[in-house]
Amino acid sequence: MAADALSIIPGAVLRNLSDKLYEKRKNAALEIEGIVKQLATSGEHDKISAVIALLTNDFTMSPQANHRKGGLIGLAAVTVGLTSEAAQHLEQIVPPVLTSFLDQDSRVRYYACEALYNIAKVVRGDFIIYFNKIFDALCKLSADSDANVQSAAHLLDRLVKDIVTESDQFSIEEFIPLLRERMNVLNPYVRQFLVGWITVLDSVPDIDMLGFLPDFLDGLFNMLSDSSHEIRQQADAALSEFLQEIKNSPNVDYGRMAEILVRRAGSSDEFTRLTSITWINEFVKLGGEQLVPYYADILGAILPCISDQEEKIRVVARETNEELCAIKADPTEGFDIGAILSIAKRELNSEHEATRIESLHWFSTLLVRYRAEFLAYLNDIFDPLLNALSDPSDAVVLLVLEVHARIAEESHHFHHLVSYLIHTFHNNHVLLEKRGALIVRRLCILLGAEKVYREFSTILETEGDLEFASTMVQALNLILLTSTELAELRSLLKKTLVDSCGKDLFQSLYASWCHSPMATISLCLLAQAYNHAISVIQSLGEEDINVKFLVQLDKLIRLLETPVFAYLRLQLLEPGKHTWLLKTLYGLLMLLPQQSAAFKILRTRLKTVPFSENLKRTSSTNPYSQILQVTEDGNRNQDTQSYNAINFPSRLHQFESMQQQHRVHLKNQLQSQKSASAIVLSQEIQRYEEAHSSSTSEIGRPPSRTSRGIS
Repeated sequence: MAADALSIIPGAVLRNLSDKLYEKRKNAALEIEGIVKQLATSGEHDKISAVIALLTNDFTMSPQANHRKGGLIGLAAVTVGLTSEAAQHLEQIVPPVLTSFLDQDSRVRYYACEALYNIAKVVRGDFIIYFNKIFDALCKLSADSDANVQSAAHLLDRLVKDIVTESDQFSIEEFIPLLRERMNVLNPYVRQFLVGWITVLDSVPDIDMLGFLPDFLDGLFNMLSDSSHEIRQQADAALSEFLQEIKNSPNVDYGRMAEILVRRAGSSDEFTRLTSITWINEFVKLGGEQLVPYYADILGAILPCISDQEEKIRVVARETNEELCAIKADPTEGFDIGAILSIAKRELNSEHEATRIESLHWFSTLLVRYRAEFLAYLNDIFDPLLNALSDPSDAVVLLVLEVHARIAEESHHFHHLVSYLIHTFHNNHVLLEKRGALIVRRLCILLGAEKVYREFSTILETEGDLEFASTMVQALNLILLTSTELAELRSLLKKTLVDSCGKDLFQSLYASWCHSPMATISLCLLAQAYNHAISVIQSLGEEDINVKFLVQLDKLIRLLETPVFAYLRLQLLEPGKHTWLLKTLYGLLMLLPQQSAAFKILRTRLKTVPFSENLKRTSSTNPYSQILQVTEDGNRNQDTQSYNAINFPSRLHQFESMQQQHRVHLKNQLQSQKSASAIVLSQEIQRYEEAHSSSTSEIGRPPSRTSRGIS
């Protein structure tokens, strides 16, 4: 066949085709074009094939660069000479040209681009069968190190795009795998090349790029973080166009794309996060039932973005979260409540307050809408919700309490909640001091003050750590005396002597309030059980009146001057009717150090009590005789029926018994401390004696034989 070709093409033409001068090669190519044109006219295609084989084997595969350049020009000339009949020889012509794209010589690569450009101009749509190979070659040439090669490749690329857009033989199905494979390339020139092709193909009405968007969407999002501003703009423009098409299309595969968007929403690049969260926002609005299986993943992407540093991202994320929350899906239709609760539980540990708050809103929403399904997962989420009560944010704690309040509609959950709170306060006294009032007050609002206080009292009554029980009761008592949220509870306690409900509440609280003498006295003052209050005061022993007791007493005296105890102060206007109150206050006064501020406050208040004229005439040298006489007169007016409604002697015994336990506990504690100190002292003495005996033995040891005598 080579011999046939040599007889067809003159030797001088072949020599000029491999000449180093471009003009000679060009002229030789023109002569080959004319020869091929004559052969085509006479229908001698075998000879044309022989010419192509000669150009391929002896020229394009030659080790000489000029031969390879001549071979490429010759193949283009053959195609031009064939004109409309070139299609039947493309299998011979195109492969050697494509191989030349990988040539080490940049000039050869340049002529390969030029040759394929001329071939494509002639055959147009007939070379579509080679599109994937041509696209792959162009993809590599777009990043060529030689600027001239890049320029030639761009010209060829534009021509190929024109041909593809007008061809009806282009197969998008065969092309997409190649595109998907190339989308992960990082080279900026290749990225521009790829985005350009995506944009062009998307503009062709007969090519459904939207249907294949999930195959290359991730690659486009990856380009949003490119260091080149131009590439970022091109990728963003392409994505914006696709998003608009999605809005206008009735059939979109939201599911596959949702997975990509969720992953990209966690990108470290701000622009990528904003774009992905914007897409998610539109998907939530448009996707409907298609997105139900992906709700948990979407929520997992939204919640962290709610706390994003960029305000635009935060705004879109919040809007998306509200949209998602507003959708009322049916668990029987693939709505996975467990998966969503798992995401909410995970984000409950977020370092950002806003994210933790929104995760709690999801707990609350799911609990309201799907209570039965929610409670089925309670074992998995109850402990994290309890731990969230120690959150440093007040807003988070309040929301956690709302969720717990909804869960606690069942009594066993309520008991578990209060037990956990007591356990947490026991292990974290700082939390009790700083957040205890907030937690208890909020629970009282959500669940009812009486219910909450009764439960606390029931559990604390059997608390093994007596010191903690006393501290906890003091905290609860202070909240009871100061919080506006507990005003109704205080009103009920004021009716202790005249109302069965008040009596039951008093007795319920009394059992645990016995842990603290001052809390017990405060409870009696609230209940207006003044006779019992003085009995409690008189039962106190020397060891009960310590620094802690005096601090609590100081607080109570100051609280007596607040609006909460206004009723008590007004009762002092009638000392004859409220003699036990007067005696109680004088009893408290007698316990206070005279130089303390609380003593002066209470004494000043008692000086304002309006005793009757006949009492004023009694001996002024003994002011306490006035209260004694008032007490004797008032005892005859005491409403014994109301007082006897509660077995106060039994209550007093209960109080004294509890205080005796505290005394024993304190005594044992002191004994343990003394024992520990004695052990430490004994160890120190032992170490000292050992050291002393060692030192003595060294002194008494006779001198060694090697020691020199005194001369």
